[in-house]
Amino acid sequence: MKKSIRMMLALLAALSLFAAACGSDSTDVVESVGDAAEDIGDAAVDATDDADDAMEDDAMEDEDHGGDEDDAMADDAMEDDAMEDDAMEDDAMEDDAMADGGGDAGLVYDIGGRGDLSFNDSAAAGLERAEAELGYVTVEASPNADGSDRAELLQLAADSNDIVLAVGFLFAGDAAAAALANPDVNFAVIDDAMMDFDTFEPLAPNAAGLTFAEEQGSFLVGAAAALKSENDSIGFIGGVCCFGLIEKFEAGFRAGALAVNPDIEIQAVYITDAPDFDGFNQPDQAKVIATTMYEDGADVIYHAAGGAGNGMFAAAKEYSEDNGTKVWGIGVDSDQYNTIGTVDESLQEYVLTSMLKRVDVAVFEILDDHASGNFSPGVQVYDLSVDGVGYSTSGGYVDDIADQLDDFKAQIIAGDIVVPTDPTEVGA
Repeated sequence: MKKSIRMMLALLAALSLFAAACGSDSTDVVESVGDAAEDIGDAAVDATDDADDAMEDDAMEDEDHGGDEDDAMADDAMEDDAMEDDAMEDDAMEDDAMADGGGDAGLVYDIGGRGDLSFNDSAAAGLERAEAELGYVTVEASPNADGSDRAELLQLAADSNDIVLAVGFLFAGDAAAAALANPDVNFAVIDDAMMDFDTFEPLAPNAAGLTFAEEQGSFLVGAAAALKSENDSIGFIGGVCCFGLIEKFEAGFRAGALAVNPDIEIQAVYITDAPDFDGFNQPDQAKVIATTMYEDGADVIYHAAGGAGNGMFAAAKEYSEDNGTKVWGIGVDSDQYNTIGTVDESLQEYVLTSMLKRVDVAVFEILDDHASGNFSPGVQVYDLSVDGVGYSTSGGYVDDIADQLDDFKAQIIAGDIVVPTDPTEVGA
């Protein structure tokens, strides 16, 4: 635009010189040039105005674009802030979840520790479940061969844990003392009520006893033994006699069998007598006793002998193979069809059923109560009504009699059958 105006001005100057040279009337020339100059000036003003308007429009457009860009940037910043807040919230939730873990728990096994495929292993299963589901950090220990270090192990566990569990009634006295000495630590003992039965008060305000109606579960497997026996002869092997616990297993077993067949023959042998508790850890001796019972006509034997009971299953296999017949064993505490299979799968076909004593459930539930602030001292009883005891069906060998066993279970829960705890009440 500026170049066009300069060209028009140059043309006017040339015309003026030409008019003068030709002798033209100066006034006319000047007027003509003035008029042309005025026109050019007007054009220049108009062009300038147009240029200014265009620049103003461009500036406004740029401002609009800039505003949009600024808004977009602000939106992006807000979105980034929101994402950062979400990330911080997620981190906080993760931290809260970690903080909500169950805490620290120590478990001291009965003599023999893990690997008995029965009592201790059931407790271990409950501990592992608490680790997985409740977030507990756990430590484990086992007493020496004579159990003389039980008190020491309990105190060591109390030094570094919020709750300590002891597997077996033999811990009761030491656990009560440890609970009183460590009031900020909770204690729980399997197979002892942890009660002062003179005052009917807990032995300590931070000590719980987890007990079981073993006689009720044993009644059911006693009935199973009688229903499956072809010789009308069955057997019972106890780990240790004469301290009041294993007799409950024998009493229930006898009562269940006699409820099916009042004339059935029942053999019963204990490996040792209290205070010698090594009977729970003598599988070789259990094998000898079981073999003798099979030879004397028993075709189903129930053991309540802890790790020693594994010898009974070995005897069942050997006797069956040597004599071309089939005899059975009944496990205890854990589902021994499954646990024995981890050692020797060939023994599984001789496990008729097992009396389930849900130590695993008791361990998990007391740890759950502790984690939720609902720990209660004193006795807690696990019976048939809460599935604290029962019978297993693995292998399918009692499927055909399950209805009869469940009918007995219903009668016991209803109170129509009261299962004895003393074997002498049922023919011992």
